[in-house]
Amino acid sequence: MSKKKGLSLEEKRSRAMDYFYEKKDFFQLKDLEKALPKEKGITPMSVKEVVTSLVDDCMVDSEKIGTSIYYWSFPSKASQNRKRKIDDLENKVRELEAKKEKLSESLQKSMEGKEECEERTETIDELNKKQAEKTRIEAELELFRESDPEYLKVLESQAAEAKESANRWTDNIFSIKSWVKNKFCFEESIIDKQFGIPSDFDYLE
Repeated sequence: MSKKKGLSLEEKRSRAMDYFYEKKDFFQLKDLEKALPKEKGITPMSVKEVVTSLVDDCMVDSEKIGTSIYYWSFPSKASQNRKRKIDDLENKVRELEAKKEKLSESLQKSMEGKEECEERTETIDELNKKQAEKTRIEAELELFRESDPEYLKVLESQAAEAKESANRWTDNIFSIKSWVKNKFCFEESIIDKQFGIPSDFDYLE
């Protein structure tokens, strides 16, 4: 024979609440630990846990009087709790409905002017064509850029600077060659060969 399954916490809570509603009285924990096992089948070891959970959920009231703590809950409290819960839910529903209405209005405004129509479709097609044409023209412009007078001026300026720099280094090389030639009495051809200087090395025109 299978062992009888114990009560779940929710079942114990429900039975404990039934006891409070039936007795309509005030109890100490020790009273409940004696009565609930006999009348509601709640094990003595779990009575404190059950009552504490009901107090935490505001389903059972408790008050310390002197050195003792008393617990009670009347049917009217359950009715008040249900009413408060209903009020809370109704307020939440109203808040959600107001939020839904605002979102609907916002969505409606965002859709204004974006309705699907022939004029809008034609405008979008025309925009796409213009963007494609712009891309094509920019690509052609890049191809013909080398013929651009302004671009040629920039190239000429850069070429002049490069030529000036090259001739400055050429001048430096000739100066070094002259110094080596006079210092060590080397012939110019030997110096050119030693340092890999071409025989036709000269200033740029």
